[in-house]
Amino acid sequence: MLRLSQLAVGLLPPSRIFAWVDRPLGRVRRFAADEADWVAWAVEQSARRRGMKAACLVQALAAHAMLRRRGIPSTLCLGVCGSGGSVAAHAWIESQGRMLTGGADAATFTPLTAFGSKA
Repeated sequence: MLRLSQLAVGLLPPSRIFAWVDRPLGRVRRFAADEADWVAWAVEQSARRRGMKAACLVQALAAHAMLRRRGIPSTLCLGVCGSGGSVAAHAWIESQGRMLTGGADAATFTPLTAFGSKA
C-alpha cells in the first residue's frame, strides 16, 4: 500500500488525492481498535524497510486506505511548523480519538486541515 501511495503522491494532483480521502465511509466498524493498532504497526514497519523512503504523507495515505478498507473511520490531518524562516509540513492519521501514524511529531505542528471521516 505504501508503494501505491507513493505513486499517487507523485502522479496525481493533491486535489484528487484529498477528494478520495474525504469520501464518506460506506460501512463503519467503530470497535476495531486492535485492527487500527495493527494497521499503524504494519505501515510503520513497511516504511522502515530498506529502500523504502516513505514520507509522512505517504504513510498517512496508506494507513487511511487500509483503515478505510476495514471500515474503521480515520482522519488524515495536515499541519505546519515554522522556525528560523523555514516552514515544515507534516501529515498524520487520527482514528477513534487516537493518533495512529505520525503522532510523535504531530505535537510540534499546528493543524491546518483534516480530511476523511471525522467520526
